[in-house]
Formats: sequence, structure tokens, C-alpha cells
Amino acid sequence: MDVSIGELAGLLTSFCWSFTSIFFTMSGRLVGSAVVNRTRLAFALILITTAHWITQGEPLPLDADLSRWGWMALSGVIGFIMGDAFLFQAFVLIGPRLSMLIMALNPVMGAVMAWALLGESLAGMELLGMALAIGGVVWVVADRTHGKTLPDATSRNYLIGILCALGGALGQAGGFIASKQGLEGDFSALSGNLMRLLVATSLIWVWTLANRGVLNGFQRLREQPQALRFILGGAIAGPFIGVWLSLIAVQNAKIGIASTLTSLTPIMLIPLSRVVFKEPITGRSVFGTLLAMAGTAILFLA
Repeated sequence: MDVSIGELAGLLTSFCWSFTSIFFTMSGRLVGSAVVNRTRLAFALILITTAHWITQGEPLPLDADLSRWGWMALSGVIGFIMGDAFLFQAFVLIGPRLSMLIMALNPVMGAVMAWALLGESLAGMELLGMALAIGGVVWVVADRTHGKTLPDATSRNYLIGILCALGGALGQAGGFIASKQGLEGDFSALSGNLMRLLVATSLIWVWTLANRGVLNGFQRLREQPQALRFILGGAIAGPFIGVWLSLIAVQNAKIGIASTLTSLTPIMLIPLSRVVFKEPITGRSVFGTLLAMAGTAILFLA
């Protein structure tokens, strides 16, 4: 069976996001998740502004109305600032494989929020997909042998890491709901992403300046120059190349197929985590991950 450019782009998106999570995990363990979050936002803003200028002919979507800016700003605050703050701390505490597996619950949370807030209906197959996704994640998370290979592994840190990953998934789902409102009327997804990124980056750096955290962050990065390289690599692989490839996937493949293929990061992280972090991979982990991915696929394709 021939693979379309959209399907290939979807697979490459998951591959890019796998390395993004690894890069941010490594840098977060060196300089702290807060420094990583605000630094990668600055890198991503520069990259995406440049891409927008080249493709759209202007650095910013200045013709967007205030309502659209408001929705995209809300999306940026919920997704980039709040959600990613939780996710990056989860990377530090429980690693990228478990964190991204729990993030697979993002479409489940998004579907529930869309049902509650936007009045969208949930069909029987969608409910089945949600049940499988939740069951798969719970099956893997309940295997406490994961913690034996994690730094500073304790029951408390493991629980906090799981809760942080859930917070990341909830933040991303909420960000997507707000983005959906802001992108109504076939508004450019690239422009929308730039708008939410601009607001999130501006707010997080103003907050950092107000709390006099800038010099401390620069000092940490100067002491750990490798962390800066990891952050730059993560920003290029994720918010820049990954987002670009995901847009190609959505434009050239059916939405359900594109969404499924761009959500395969947890599966790709199984061998990558084994190689990079020396995590033991059990049959339970593989089965639970595949079950969760099957549930996600059903949810997207239903």
C-alpha cells in the first residue's frame, strides 16, 4: 500500500516529538524544568516567526481580530505556560516515555471537555477508544518497577511525576479547545500557533523578570552549556520541524489518520528510552502502550 506524503509527515512528526521529549528531559535534569520551558519558548518564537515571515509575507498576523487574539492567547497560557510547565517537570521526575504515554490521554480529556463545554457528542466507538486509552495508561503506570531506573526515585516523586504528566495532558487539551475557537473560519494554523506562542513567551519572560529569575537562569545555562544545546535541539525538533510536519500531515491526509500517526510518540519512545536512558522495557509496558495507542486511534478514527 502506497504511503502518502501526509502519512509520512505524520510518522515523522511522532519521531521528531520523541527526540524533543528526550532533549527536554536531559536539559531539565541539568538546569531545571522552568529554565528549559522559558528558554525553548524563546527559541521556538524566533524560529516560527521566521517561518511565518517567509511563508505568509509578514512576521505577525496583524490582521487578526481581537477575539481571535484572545482565544489564541488563552490557548498559549493554558497550553504552553501551564500545561508544559507540568509536562517538563514530569520529564524530570518520571522520564519522557511514561510522561508522553500519559500525554496520550490528551485527546480523551479534549473529547470530554468538548462534550462538556462545546456540546459535541460522543459516539459508542469514541467511548470505547477512551476506555482502552485510559486502561492502557493505567496498566503501565501501575507497574512500579519503572521507578527503579529513575533519578531520586521515591514513591512520592513517582506520584508527583504522574500527576504532573496528567496536568500536562489537561493543559494541552484545554489549549486545543481554546485554539479551536481561535482558528474558526479556516484561519492559518501557523499564524494561530505564532499568536499563542508570542503571548506565552512574553508573559513567561515578564514573570521571570518580575521575580528576578533571569540572571539565575543564565547562570545555570552557562554552567551547563550542554543543556543549552539540548534545549535548542528540542526547540528545532518540536515546535519548529514537528509542528510544520504535523501541518503537512493534516493538509495531505485524513484528519483521523493524521492525528493517529502524529500520536505514536509513546511507541517510538520504548526503544529510544531503552537506548538513551537504559530503561528496562517489560512486556507489560509494551502491551499497555499498544493498548493506549489503539484506544487513541479508535478515538481519532471513529
